[in-house]
Amino acid sequence: MSLTEQLKERADQSVNKYPETIHKIMNNGIANLKDSQLASKALKTGDKIPEILLPNAAGVNISIQELLVNKKVVLSFYRGGWCPYCNLELKALQQYQNEFEELGATLVAISPETPDNSLTTSEKNNLSFQVLSDIDNKIAEEFNLAFTLPKDLIEVYKGFGIDLIKSNGNEDHQLPISATYIINQDGTIIYDFIKEDYKERADPKEIFNFLKNS
Repeated sequence: MSLTEQLKERADQSVNKYPETIHKIMNNGIANLKDSQLASKALKTGDKIPEILLPNAAGVNISIQELLVNKKVVLSFYRGGWCPYCNLELKALQQYQNEFEELGATLVAISPETPDNSLTTSEKNNLSFQVLSDIDNKIAEEFNLAFTLPKDLIEVYKGFGIDLIKSNGNEDHQLPISATYIINQDGTIIYDFIKEDYKERADPKEIFNFLKNS
């Protein structure tokens, strides 16, 4: 089953899992993001990426620019290990990691989680690629991907047992929208997938095909 099919299956299951009032708040959050046209303002194909130096799950600083010396980079922004859609995406990306490497691309994921929480996410999903911590969403903001959750959605997440203050190490309640990039060795974005709807993610098969043909 492709990632796109898995995400749809999860979304369909969610419809019956939560009351309509919860879905209304969550759908309104997505609608408001779309109205803000955040995705259209984000960095995209043809843009140059900023300098990226972030700690990995072990607390070691990783430079995307240094990785680009040897290979292209597949860069995926995700919300956190508490997000079931993110975990589906991370697992699907893991399955394609070797194929990406063979096609000359290094896989890296970025979230606003603290390194300790990123380590938990990595271990939970058996990830062997770099998972970096973008504390305070500083890089996500440079990509124009960051947004602040509305108060009613914060309360919904709390009801789910999601503690973003603990997860991200701050009280900002900021997250990145779904975004995956392929970055050429000169730092230019050559592929982008950017969506305000967190249930939509770049399918690794599509990334693989792009790398194969680029």
